[in-house]
Amino acid sequence: MNRKFLLIIILSNFLSLITLGNKKKDIQAIKDMCGCMDIEFKFAETFSPIKDYKYYDNYTSGGRELALVVEETKDKIVIQHLLVVGGGMVIKHWRQDWIYQGVDILSYDKDERWKKKKLEKKEVKGKWIQKVYQVDDSPRYEGIGSWIHLDGKSYWESEADAPLPRREYSKRKDYNVLKRGNRHEIKDFGWVHEQDNLKILRENSDKLISEEKGKNTYRRVAIEKCEDATSWWAKNKVFWQLVRNNWDSYFEKNDLISFKRSVNKQPMFSGFFAMGKKYEGLDEKSTEMQLQDIRNEVNDHINKFTKD
Repeated sequence: MNRKFLLIIILSNFLSLITLGNKKKDIQAIKDMCGCMDIEFKFAETFSPIKDYKYYDNYTSGGRELALVVEETKDKIVIQHLLVVGGGMVIKHWRQDWIYQGVDILSYDKDERWKKKKLEKKEVKGKWIQKVYQVDDSPRYEGIGSWIHLDGKSYWESEADAPLPRREYSKRKDYNVLKRGNRHEIKDFGWVHEQDNLKILRENSDKLISEEKGKNTYRRVAIEKCEDATSWWAKNKVFWQLVRNNWDSYFEKNDLISFKRSVNKQPMFSGFFAMGKKYEGLDEKSTEMQLQDIRNEVNDHINKFTKD
């Protein structure tokens, strides 16, 4: 065997082992975002190119969430966040999927419209796509990046265009795209989501309205403090798995996705939450006919909000 060829094989095998080792660290970092967490949200507008721009007040909020892995395969981890309101009340919150070396990404355009984008294999090698979903599992934003494990730190960074955040969705009309600069860093107490965001008015071209700094801090607390969420998920997971599967089929079939903000003055999530309450306690052993009826109801609701 040619010595040069042998050296290439040895080097290739060595790099494969490094990649495999890094992937294990990546998976551990992603799962380290799970648990019962007390959260603090902080946002502040920092700069604007508009001379007479009136800066909005700083935003601070908080809460408690349970984040748990609800689906896992070799190259995919699905984490569901549940908001613990108190008094036994739990609200299904956002969801994040992590896809290893995925080649399909939904890119937000503007005005509730997303376009499917195909990535080259060389662009995604060793990288993870984070897919972030709304409370009803409709799309929000997606970004791709590498997990970095260096000098005792584990972090992941990406950029992604997104709709307005919930805290400004009904308050602001001066911009229609939030260009997110995301950084997730694992800490000994939990994790931190730092954001360097651009608020953009996208029409024929992009106009920068203002810049924003965000910091969401997740501090792990005793799992017993999220017992209500654990119980709630046990009764609701079958229905929401059906919803996830229906959305996955919808995304697979459509290259352009666009939704109405409301139908009959109701947002999309309100119908899903009503269905969730209706089918609470749904059994995995339900007949296929029963499950298909629910799938049809979910699809009808999605189609009702889909723009032609």
